[in-house]
Amino acid sequence: MPAIKRYPNRKLYDTEAKRYITLNEIAALIRAGEEVVVTDHATDEDLTAVVLTQIIFEQEKAQRGFLPKSVLTNLVRAGGDTLGTLRRGLTLPLDLWRHVDEEIDRRVQTLISKGDLAKEEGQRLREKLLSPMFSTPEMPGLSDLEQLLTKHGVPTREELARLHAQIDALSAKLESLNREKAGESENQ
Repeated sequence: MPAIKRYPNRKLYDTEAKRYITLNEIAALIRAGEEVVVTDHATDEDLTAVVLTQIIFEQEKAQRGFLPKSVLTNLVRAGGDTLGTLRRGLTLPLDLWRHVDEEIDRRVQTLISKGDLAKEEGQRLREKLLSPMFSTPEMPGLSDLEQLLTKHGVPTREELARLHAQIDALSAKLESLNREKAGESENQ
């Protein structure tokens, strides 16, 4: 796990690589699956969350729309209960998609059972409607809808699932750190 020290001049120093490191390089380490810890050089205060927030800020500045506006708004609204609120905010759309998928499946099955649709046609229709890729030559309207939703910052199903997984991992890590901290407090 790379241990990074932040100096009073705000420079970041990777103690493993024995060199200064940029926010972009820290972001690359995290994307590669590394767990990064940033501490203040003088006080050993954990500054990881502050640096991660700086990374998100810089990426948002560079790539307008890096995070959907709704996610950023919910982060600000959440205040201290950020993880719980974010999880609820992400779970709701995922549940909605699941309900939509179930309804599509139910309706296709009903059409097949009534004889209005052949089983093979029903399977093809179901696969097209439940496909993660909305844009197909046969259904150009859905491609337009996808572009409109993206333009307005609505995250895709895959983005929501990825964010949900990241929040779960972060929650687990925070719980682990809290248990370790509680254990240290008891031993002192």
